[in-house]
Amino acid sequence: MSAPAHTRIPVLLYHAVMDDPPAWIAEFTVTPKEFGAQLDAIVDSGRTPVTVGTLADHFARRAPLPPRPVVLTFDDGFADLPGPTAEALAARDLPATAYLTTGAITPGRACLLPPAPMMTLGQAPRLEQYGMEVGGHTVTHPQLDTLGPGDLRRELRESKAVLEDVLGHEVRHLAYPHGYNSPAVRRAAAAAGYVSAVAVRHALSSESDEPYRIARLILRRGHTVADVENWMEGRGAKAAPYPDSLPTVGWRMYRRARALLKGPEFAG
Repeated sequence: MSAPAHTRIPVLLYHAVMDDPPAWIAEFTVTPKEFGAQLDAIVDSGRTPVTVGTLADHFARRAPLPPRPVVLTFDDGFADLPGPTAEALAARDLPATAYLTTGAITPGRACLLPPAPMMTLGQAPRLEQYGMEVGGHTVTHPQLDTLGPGDLRRELRESKAVLEDVLGHEVRHLAYPHGYNSPAVRRAAAAAGYVSAVAVRHALSSESDEPYRIARLILRRGHTVADVENWMEGRGAKAAPYPDSLPTVGWRMYRRARALLKGPEFAG
């Protein structure tokens, strides 16, 4: 049964915020002007902005949620994040959670992400100075549900350790690249020490969502302020939790077979 509208929680997923993105990420990029308008719509909605950490504490029954929460998340670590994007959030007192792909933001480190303007690992503490929470997004951005156990452990644990070293404290939250996960991946995330993990699903989360595949709404360049306003009202998308569809399961099986032949592939 779908969650009632008053318990639906919009968890928004942003990537780059820029005017001229590389072609491969353009579909998931919003312009700074549109981003500002969307943030204003979130503020005007009366929603209470919280981090993923606050949501995870609720799922673990450590703390209640405030009335009508909303969560903003950012994946990968594009160059705009520790500058104008963080400034736009801070100017509106909007906390957020940033999930960083350590291989993409470490010069000379191998990564499956195509070239793009990225922040650097050394800038991660700056995000926290702006009031952002930092989580892991693997090392190389692979399709986690196609990896063998050893490679899966390395992706989850190494990125966590690298971020903890630069930040000086525990990193507790994970985002699956492109949302790809499975029961085995979720178990591995918990074993690696993460207390939550976000997927994509393009759905609203809820107070009864699953802590290791929290649903998010992915922002595409065609989304408008009206879309954001609908989500803030708990409309315009289905609500988690719900089981994987047969097409989702079939797509996972196909990708696993392909990975056996070609090796790890970019999740995107």
